[in-house]
Amino acid sequence: MQSIEIGQTTRLIVLLGDPVAHSLSPIFQNAAFQAAGVDGVYLSLRASTDDFPGLFLGIARAGGGGNVTLPHKLVAAQLIERRTKEVDSTGACNTFWLEDGVVCGDNTDVAGVRGAVDLLTGSPRGARVLLLGAGGAARAALTALLDDGADSIHLLNRTPARAAEIIEEFSESPHHRSVAPGVLHLVEPGTDLGDEHFDLVINATSLGLREADPLPIDLEALGGCGAALDLVYSPEETRWVREARELGIPAADGIEMLIQQGVVAFGRWWRIDPSVEVMRAALAAATTGLTPPAPTTS
Repeated sequence: MQSIEIGQTTRLIVLLGDPVAHSLSPIFQNAAFQAAGVDGVYLSLRASTDDFPGLFLGIARAGGGGNVTLPHKLVAAQLIERRTKEVDSTGACNTFWLEDGVVCGDNTDVAGVRGAVDLLTGSPRGARVLLLGAGGAARAALTALLDDGADSIHLLNRTPARAAEIIEEFSESPHHRSVAPGVLHLVEPGTDLGDEHFDLVINATSLGLREADPLPIDLEALGGCGAALDLVYSPEETRWVREARELGIPAADGIEMLIQQGVVAFGRWWRIDPSVEVMRAALAAATTGLTPPAPTTS
């Protein structure tokens, strides 16, 4: 990839979160920026809970933009001044920009989850899903699954009160009036799931960011699993994904979600479509250690 030229008009696009050192977003977004010929640079910035609001609003007000990751997505949704329906439906924001002097926000994770699920399973319509987690990623997954017709969604979180709050919030939200009674279910930690079969299990927790993390769930403890989607990603895939495949379960990590949400985010910042081919090539190079091919526009 060619070196990035930074000048007085270069627009700063950032990833704000903690941690962010593992992120592959700068690799594929900067490649897409260059291919599109836009004057911008994408950087990862670690932001503590105390520092986040000031960094977020300061960068936006200066004409920049970016993404938001753990643990700040819910706070970001409270800071923005104009929001998309995806932010309203999830209560979380992962993409921000300035438009007409107004700080705007979107939750492109919804599109990211949708694309990843469709690639792995074809469609969640009619599926029985076990969703792990109760943070911003879980909210995005829940929105995508409900919108796309999942038959039942079972939420399991280490703090059950948080999962219960999400179930109540989504059941009563005007953005999810179509949610039928009995679609959302709370699973208490420690529940024996040995007789339970799920068409899809989604890890929307942060477990897996570090190789030493415990597995989000033991898939062998379930009565059956049709597919496993880990919204966490790593250069060599997560341990949970590898173990799922060893059990013969179709599985994917969060790379596809990362690409799909990144495509939508790019459009929010620049109002043009990026080259998905360039994004995929940059990510493939980053995860295999190869030199990426010269970027092309498409």
